[in-house]
Amino acid sequence: MTRSSGSRPGLHVGPASNAYGAGLAPGERFPAVYAASATASRGRRHAEAECTTRSPFQRDRDRIVHSTAFRRLTHKTQVFLFHEGDHYRTRLTHSLEVAQIARTIARQLRLDEDLAEALALAHDLGHSPFGHAGERALDAAMAAFGGFDHNAQSLRTVMSLERKYMAFDGLNLTWESLEGLAKHNGPLAAPKAAAVQKVIAPLEAWCGLAPHNWASAEAQVAALSDDIAYLNHDVDDGLRAGLVAVDDLAGVPVAAEAVADVRPSLASVAGATQSRATFEITRRMITVMIRDVVDTSRGLLAVLAPESPEDIRCAGRAMVAFSAGMEQSLAGLRRFLFERVYRAGRVMRVMNGAEAITRDLFQRYLEDGAALPETWQRAAAGLSERRRARLIADFVAGMTDRYAIAEHERLFDATPELR
Repeated sequence: MTRSSGSRPGLHVGPASNAYGAGLAPGERFPAVYAASATASRGRRHAEAECTTRSPFQRDRDRIVHSTAFRRLTHKTQVFLFHEGDHYRTRLTHSLEVAQIARTIARQLRLDEDLAEALALAHDLGHSPFGHAGERALDAAMAAFGGFDHNAQSLRTVMSLERKYMAFDGLNLTWESLEGLAKHNGPLAAPKAAAVQKVIAPLEAWCGLAPHNWASAEAQVAALSDDIAYLNHDVDDGLRAGLVAVDDLAGVPVAAEAVADVRPSLASVAGATQSRATFEITRRMITVMIRDVVDTSRGLLAVLAPESPEDIRCAGRAMVAFSAGMEQSLAGLRRFLFERVYRAGRVMRVMNGAEAITRDLFQRYLEDGAALPETWQRAAAGLSERRRARLIADFVAGMTDRYAIAEHERLFDATPELR
């Protein structure tokens, strides 16, 4: 994407525009000077000829969409397993919703939409089967071998585990995409990022990721879009599953205002149903959250007055953020979802069984290498126990829910019924 020339414009912090590049202040340009630049990208670890029809970030997005790991997200759990209903979110539909929200926010902040979208689509590529239940089980099983973290696994996936190209392993994404995935939860200096730091260590000789700095504004957009997507679709899925009723949301932050707006329609609109009310509530919530991010971020950017993407990275804090009031409201919404959805008896019974399946599979493969598929047996041959455990974790993490269940049924006499 080519930037227009000219002197640096002032930041426009007026109402958001719905048109691409429209509603800008005089002299303002799209994208902004602080947006990540595909033309000034720091490049790829393995040199490749540029594409004549796509920017480097568009190419990253396309490689992610065409990856095997992305397709597997179709049958990986978000909250409810695939056989519990056709309309619950999966990791794939979650990622698509994150991408849609990310493009919206990126456009309003005059950022590179393609990079924001690519990061949104890739952020869960490393998730294990059965969602966070599978991750907990794998992390416990790998405790003696370095643990398991799905953010680190997403990086492993795009850096080495995808094997499609003749010249290199992985997807050979741009530096900006790798940085955004590595810093999905913020700078890497914190101890909680140790797993990610180990995965990115080989990149240091090529182009370091400055662990103390923040990622690009596009990466920050993708991270907050993840929050907006899951909070809202988990409300939707909780209502759909009967774990939550519309009336239960009347006292829940953010949701309460939406419920108040929708309630009169339930009585006055012919054919109004809970399914329609659910959609009306969640779409209003999404709009409010996006509006808050855009307004808050514009204010932060106006104060910082960044001259380049590097100014965003070195700002010392996130430049894409919720307001303090919204953060407090979202904390209340998360508590509600934790109590009423994530820790509901029905959900916990399924997740406990899912953890058992994941744990059993890892242990069987570690103790009996012949239980692995032939290609993975060959890959494991001659490895130390630690490296073999990591390879097995890669295999298990890559499974879909249904493949993990099928493997457990193949290897064990009894398999938990996940219902």
